Amino acid sequence: MELTINGKSHPVPPLWQEESLLFFIREQLGLTGTKFGCGAGLCGACTVLLDGQAQRSCVLPVAQASGHEIRTIEGLAEPSGKLHPVQQAWITEAVPQCGYCQAGQIMSTVALLSEHRQPTQEQIDAALAGNLCRCGTQKRIRAAVTRAAGVQS
Repeated sequence: MELTINGKSHPVPPLWQEESLLFFIREQLGLTGTKFGCGAGLCGACTVLLDGQAQRSCVLPVAQASGHEIRTIEGLAEPSGKLHPVQQAWITEAVPQCGYCQAGQIMSTVALLSEHRQPTQEQIDAALAGNLCRCGTQKRIRAAVTRAAGVQS
C-alpha cells in the first residue's frame, strides 16, 4: 500500500495500515503541521485535504486514504517557497495566537475556496464550524478567509 501525500508517493509499512492517517503523517513521515486535537474528529486541528475536500485525519484509517490525493499544510506553499494565498492571508491578518488550530483552519479554508471562490458569510460559517479555536481569533480568521477569496478571484 502507498499513499500520495503532497504529490509524493509513500509506502505504508504493514504495521501502519490500521493506524489513523494523522499518526502516519506525523510519526512516520514527520509532517507535524497537522495537529492532534480531540482525537474524535470534532475540533478540526487534524484537517487535511483528501482529493481537495477537508477531512479529519485523526479518524481516517490509512487504508481508506489509499488511492486518494492527500495534502497537508506542508504541501500548500509552492516549491519556490511562495505561500498559498490562504497562508499569506493568515499572516497579513495576524490570525494566529497560539497557532494550534491554524493548520486545520487553513486547510478547511482552502477546501471552501476551491468550491466557492467568493463564499458568503454563511458558507464561511458552515465550512469552519468544525474547526474550533479557543484563542478567540474568529474575527481575524473571517477577515483572512475574505482576504484570501479576494486574492484568488
